[in-house]
Amino acid sequence: MAVPEERFPFSGGTTDQAFFADSADRPLTMRGVTEADLPELLRVDREVFPEEPYPYFVLRQHFDAHGDRFLVLDDGACLHGYVLFINSSDGYVCWVLSLAVSADQRGRGLGKRLMLEVLRQLRRERVHEVRLTVEPTNAAAIQLYRSLGFSAEGGVHRDYLGPEEDRLIMTLGLGLGSA
Repeated sequence: MAVPEERFPFSGGTTDQAFFADSADRPLTMRGVTEADLPELLRVDREVFPEEPYPYFVLRQHFDAHGDRFLVLDDGACLHGYVLFINSSDGYVCWVLSLAVSADQRGRGLGKRLMLEVLRQLRRERVHEVRLTVEPTNAAAIQLYRSLGFSAEGGVHRDYLGPEEDRLIMTLGLGLGSA
């Protein structure tokens, strides 16, 4: 079976190339996060996760500790999405902590593009497994992750993120010796 990035090839040559236009025909660029992006990152997170967005200080600390593990979608005026992923200390496992695409950009494949770039980077780093959690009722996210080859592990994990915060844990093996 083809790896996800072979089934869904990236048309751009590098991460920071523009590859889509938003509704105002501004090119969207996928790139690494900068400190100046933090207010926009907070705005996107609050929009996408209104019930429990990351507080600013958490985004700040993730940026300080893992800034090279954030990719953002930028149209030159504002951000339209991001992904945050962090490797375990042994480099064997990577956790995708957050994937967000603004409401006005959903349904355009941008979440898939962000995830494909993460998978490409992790393969280059020879990470063995990618893990993430998803709300069991988030059918769109579950479908996205399954389309990339992720599978649910062990059914619904009750209270995984706290009381009444059930999650599915999904995993994707990247294989040993992948380049």
